[in-house]
Amino acid sequence: MKVRVRRINPAEREIPITTEYIKLESFLKLANAVESGGMAKNFILNEEVSVNGEICTMRGRKLRPGDVVGFDGCLYKVTQG
Repeated sequence: MKVRVRRINPAEREIPITTEYIKLESFLKLANAVESGGMAKNFILNEEVSVNGEICTMRGRKLRPGDVVGFDGCLYKVTQG
């Protein structure tokens, strides 16, 4: 039985990228929010991930610096690295 623990601290973490954009699925892995691409896919398709305050169900959504991803009670801001 797997148990998911939700974080209480909604602090925004900055995650730098070195490219023009990054796909949402890859970003969740980069931010260590999920362990694998399969997990990211499931969370995205189950409408558990938001981008800039709106639920996003597109795994390949391109994120650029300034975008904010919400997942599991945390906010992750994409920054240029």
